[in-house]
Amino acid sequence: MTTETTSQVTFGVTKQTSEHEARVALTPEIVTRLGKKSVSCLIESGAGLDAGFADEQYAAAGARIATRDEVLTGSTALGFIERPEGEVLDKIPKGTWVIGMLSSFSDKEYVASLESRGIVGVAMEQLPRQLSSAQSMDAMTSQNSVMGYKAAVKAADEYGAFFPMMTTAAGTIRPAKVLILGAGIAGLQAIGTARRLGAVVTAYDVRPASKGEVESLGASFLDLGLDFSKGQGEGGYARELSAEERAAQQAAVDSKAAGFDVIITTAKVPGRKPPVLLTAAGIDGLHTGAVVLDCAASDLGGNVEGSKPNETVTTERGVRILGMPSLASEVPATASNLFSRNVADILTHFVTEAGLKATAGEELDDALIVSGKPAPAAPADAATERTDQK
Repeated sequence: MTTETTSQVTFGVTKQTSEHEARVALTPEIVTRLGKKSVSCLIESGAGLDAGFADEQYAAAGARIATRDEVLTGSTALGFIERPEGEVLDKIPKGTWVIGMLSSFSDKEYVASLESRGIVGVAMEQLPRQLSSAQSMDAMTSQNSVMGYKAAVKAADEYGAFFPMMTTAAGTIRPAKVLILGAGIAGLQAIGTARRLGAVVTAYDVRPASKGEVESLGASFLDLGLDFSKGQGEGGYARELSAEERAAQQAAVDSKAAGFDVIITTAKVPGRKPPVLLTAAGIDGLHTGAVVLDCAASDLGGNVEGSKPNETVTTERGVRILGMPSLASEVPATASNLFSRNVADILTHFVTEAGLKATAGEELDDALIVSGKPAPAAPADAATERTDQK
């Protein structure tokens, strides 16, 4: 028996078009969850195939399969892995809510373009992570966790020797020595995964609290002989270091790097150019066959001097530098399940009987909504005055 819903909210998702993106912002499981909240779902045909979800699965969960244009023009809210640009953005009607990573920290012009179109922009990167009510909405944490896991697996695949110690008839093979720079969510997941693969792991992070976290996973903390006692930034991220601090950190890391076979860097400062942790001098000190994997590689730069996003650079000494900013997309089923839960929880936070509503002055609402913000409520006496004048 089919139960009709009185939903006034339709959530739509299209297929991502980037060659490096296999994730989807809605999975069949989340279609079912949203249905229980009286939210109906529209999804472009084939949108979930790269992540392992067929149209039939979405339809069975209650979603309606549609064309791209039908999704863009027929949805109250749209969810995106990568923000809508160009023709896609032009087709989104005024008043539609757009939920995703909008690069709102660094691209104010994009936010202004949403405002001028009358689109309500919900920027997931703006989520105040310190709020307990926001934990289930934290896409940066969920996707960085997937990224850290895949970084260790990818590095093990690229390295030309075993990660674990092996005793064979031909002799004993020593374990790989792995250095992980950045011990946030991605770094800690990379530590745990590399340890499970049998490597000897060392890690470093500027945040004072990270030492205990690193050691709790069985890794050693790299002592650079530096004191960045105020390394903790807002929201649990590392703060941006001063020029003098960056120079001291780079020199110390470069000098220590030569003792490792694999280096994984995961340090990102949201919305800003990633800090350079390993310079060309440090790369030159690595032995032939060493692997460096830069999770922060981007068009703005990366943690490793010379890294290029989505490319492998091999130095004259045979050191391979992998720029891997899209690692979460290489685990698309898990990453999509997590991301779609984050999006759904943000969406349902705004769902009311009358549709999608935000409250001016509420911390979570004010943080997430970067365009099309609701106007502050008028004072009670002003409202009374207007009523009297009618």
